[in-house]
Amino acid sequence: MMPQLVTVRVNRPARRPVRFWVPVLPVVLVLLPVLVLVVLAAIVACLVFRIRVMRALGAGWRVVSALPGARFDIEQGRSAVLVAIR
Repeated sequence: MMPQLVTVRVNRPARRPVRFWVPVLPVVLVLLPVLVLVVLAAIVACLVFRIRVMRALGAGWRVVSALPGARFDIEQGRSAVLVAIR
């Protein structure tokens, strides 16, 4: 299953936190031409380095499908960025 929504929250010192939601499907549709080029480049790289193309693409898909439920917390000093993938 592909991720559907990315939630980003930015905690700033002495200010209200900023939260926004990014739907994944419209972003993927907009970036589809770039995604096709990236996949083609990955296929060429697999052929150059003698890696099985279908296994590499399958591994990439497994990583993407494992993203829902992931949460990344990044803190620097008193500021923090929280990213949740649903």
